[in-house]
Amino acid sequence: MNSLIKKYNVQAPRYTSYPTVPYWDQTIDFSTFESFIQKAFNESNQTQGISLYIHLPYCESLCTYCGCNTKITKNHAVETPYIQAILKEWHMYLRLFGTTPKIKEIHLGGGTPTFFSPVHLKQLLSGILSTQHSTSPVDLGFEAHPANTTQAHLETLYQQGARRLSLGIQDFDLRVQHIVNRHQSYEQVEQLTHAARTLGYQSINYDLIYGLPLQTQASVTKTIEQVISLKPDRIAFYSYAHVPWIKPGQRLFTEADLPADEEKLKLYEIGRTLFLQAGYHEIGMDHFALEKDDLYQSHIKKTLHRNFMGYTPNYTQLMIGLGASSIGDSWYTYAQNHKKVGDYLAAIEQNRWPIFRGHVLTTEDLILRRHILDLMCRMFTDWQDQKSQCDAVTDALVQLKELEQDGLVKLSKQSISVTSLGKTFLRNICMTLDARLKRKLPNTQVFSRVA
Repeated sequence: MNSLIKKYNVQAPRYTSYPTVPYWDQTIDFSTFESFIQKAFNESNQTQGISLYIHLPYCESLCTYCGCNTKITKNHAVETPYIQAILKEWHMYLRLFGTTPKIKEIHLGGGTPTFFSPVHLKQLLSGILSTQHSTSPVDLGFEAHPANTTQAHLETLYQQGARRLSLGIQDFDLRVQHIVNRHQSYEQVEQLTHAARTLGYQSINYDLIYGLPLQTQASVTKTIEQVISLKPDRIAFYSYAHVPWIKPGQRLFTEADLPADEEKLKLYEIGRTLFLQAGYHEIGMDHFALEKDDLYQSHIKKTLHRNFMGYTPNYTQLMIGLGASSIGDSWYTYAQNHKKVGDYLAAIEQNRWPIFRGHVLTTEDLILRRHILDLMCRMFTDWQDQKSQCDAVTDALVQLKELEQDGLVKLSKQSISVTSLGKTFLRNICMTLDARLKRKLPNTQVFSRVA
């Protein structure tokens, strides 16, 4: 295994999209964006519905490991204008749709959504939900910091229809919490988990990270044993992405504080083993779920989907991104909002789409997107029909033969299957199909390493 780590521990995308963001053409204009949104809405609204991702970027303090788009402030006066801007942006979409949307899924991400008061979160959600076709419940979930999430947050969001809760824990070890500036106690998480279950939340997820500074096998083992004792329905066990050239906050510790590559993989294997022994099932990449959870059910039914929100049991062709830095996806196009909150608010104030970059997928992009999505979600892809074939797939087979020799995949003339060993190197496998990356290798560091 160590030899494979050395061989495959390269910079690699996480493939929440294809093409990945650095390879977008960025030539999308507002009229093109609008036409593709309308096309996707007309094709999918009545049958699938649509998904919404709402980015709430504010945090009171900086978690130094964080790779998300955040705005650090203790000034809660920012809440009202930001909520108003999101609702105004949503109404821009409503005018574009021309008919009532059927919302299938809403996810509140951040930042720290629970930075916002329960009153403002109710204003946001009621303002959106009142505009949609409500024949079936919306799958509504939100991310929360255990240290600032209150009973009022849980109750208010539950009343708005939230049944999913994702708690950002990362690690319970006090030394690790101190160096990454992320503080929450086991008791806080235990209390929130119990309170959410008492209210009726159906799916509780814990986010954990391995590879953080000062983590050891003993500390990770203890954290995971504590997590298992609380039995969350889902667990996201992410590899720490060290990208200080993108996120300067990560320079507050050094590479010397991080576990070495082989040690980092041992941390993952410890977690994976303990999760499986506790009755969790491995889902896609980095995720584990109990059998009762929708994520496991979609895994069994082979309907698991992956988008900019991560893994989801809900497939919708159209995902609308609201808020600063949010990315929308119509399947044919991607479009990202301004990252800086000020730029986003200014665009909305001027009644302009707050988009600063995007991409229109080519025929090749669409073929390769489907294959990479299948590998990420089902560990398998094939190209038996002609619509699934292109030169990039043929070219990938040459490179995949070496991965087959290393035991990472099994190949046939028209399919790729990921082996149990290959799951650890899933990003490498997907890279073989990444035609845009092959044609233009980055001159600087862009992606995090696999291990």
